[in-house]
Amino acid sequence: MLTEVGPHADVMLLTRVAASDSAALADLYDRHARLLYGLILRILNDRGEAEEALQDVFVQVWRHASAYNVGLGSPTAWLVGIARNRAIDRLRARAVRLRAADNVPAPSPVETPEASASAGERQRDVQRALEALPPEQRELIEHAYFSGLTQTELAARFGLPLGTVKTRIRTGLQALRGHLQRTCVQQ
Repeated sequence: MLTEVGPHADVMLLTRVAASDSAALADLYDRHARLLYGLILRILNDRGEAEEALQDVFVQVWRHASAYNVGLGSPTAWLVGIARNRAIDRLRARAVRLRAADNVPAPSPVETPEASASAGERQRDVQRALEALPPEQRELIEHAYFSGLTQTELAARFGLPLGTVKTRIRTGLQALRGHLQRTCVQQ
């Protein structure tokens, strides 16, 4: 157990953690867990999630202690930044899960032949609308919606600037909407 206090002691602990010293990680945890847990709990307002996020923080510290740069701030500030980011990531993930659960349509009791035909027609309309798009827009939209890739991941995969990916997707979605609206009016 380290008896010294202050940023210098934390820097020494982080150096030891970077060298895979688990005792140093335990000391760092003992010194900062209470502060970080309080911050995370305040953001998430859920004790269970806060405990998991705190564990995530120290897993990240274990894996990336060598990334700490004393010139960019104190170890406490670095730890607080990691904790804040983990908590916000969990908050966003929770919001996505809630939106996804809210958007799940209620199952229809019995699918009628008319409903089945209508669904098939809608699928064909969407397929025709996608085929009408330029390939560079269609490919990005398909990978985003059917493979679940983010715009950043699409930019990396296709070697495009992020702004180009965003523009192509936005333009493609507008064209899809227009095509589908015209199709609905014609029917």
